[in-house]
Amino acid sequence: MKSTRRVPIWQLALAATVLVSAAQHAAAQETKIVLGMSGWTGFAPLTLADKAGIFKKNGLNVEIKMIPQKDRHLALASGAVQCAATTVETHVAWNTNGVPIVQIFQMDKSYGADGIAVRNDVKNFADLKGKTVAVSAPGTAPYFGLAWMLNKNGMTMKDIKTVSLEPQPAAQAFVSGQNDAAMTYEPYLSTVRANPSAGKILATTIDYPMVMDTVGCDPKWLKANTAAAKALTQSYFDAIAMINSDKEKSYEIMGAAVKQSGEQFGKSAAFLKWSDKEANQKFFASDLLPFMKESAAILKEAGVIRSIPENYGVMYDASFIK
Repeated sequence: MKSTRRVPIWQLALAATVLVSAAQHAAAQETKIVLGMSGWTGFAPLTLADKAGIFKKNGLNVEIKMIPQKDRHLALASGAVQCAATTVETHVAWNTNGVPIVQIFQMDKSYGADGIAVRNDVKNFADLKGKTVAVSAPGTAPYFGLAWMLNKNGMTMKDIKTVSLEPQPAAQAFVSGQNDAAMTYEPYLSTVRANPSAGKILATTIDYPMVMDTVGCDPKWLKANTAAAKALTQSYFDAIAMINSDKEKSYEIMGAAVKQSGEQFGKSAAFLKWSDKEANQKFFASDLLPFMKESAAILKEAGVIRSIPENYGVMYDASFIK
């Protein structure tokens, strides 16, 4: 007769943990994520996670698509992307205008990486009245940033003229002598910094801190793919850890994606701060909701949304950063 022995409870618990972990890894591995973003310096850790094999290490198949911010919500609505990186107030605008997205982790906060370039004879915002400003379309971060700065100076978008240009061509056109001002961000803002004869930077997010980026996903996809979303979040944190441990190599990889040297990329990155897990937890617990409420008022004033949202709770989920 074959003898049997009782398996200790701790061994059963360990086996169960291993099985659950394996199942989560398999679920993530079987799920392809298409993520929409741009060449903005703050999004670069996602590029690093891709190029350095971090996504793959975490069992993910992530395809990054470079999509202008003004079109990213269309890609989300059509199902062409499942997740997108964008600014907090853009998440508010998309949700309010009928394209649901749930923020799951913060990427960065701009400390001078976004700004408005003006001609050298412009002394303050009042001098911009009636002037032409190159800025992205309504519903984008540069448009919101411009509206925010004007609002804080007793002005609105109605006080200026705008020409629609994405951040890179806006900076290039300004340096070449076109338009009176340009709202742009890094790495393109450095084009203006490097050409002082063309103009100067009137204000940045050091003066007006309102650019914070998060990654969000379609709520239906998120509900069906929690393991993949968790792995995506962890991949971002792993990329931040790589930057901290090997900055030179990380900057070279991230810079190459936007045709910059590691040194050039580092200069752009100096104007922002990436958010680790601890910073994420603080942001979601205390900073996110008040900022969404304040941004909604300015979005409404700028005509980006027609009404103030009734439920901000559906716009974020802090469970993935725990």
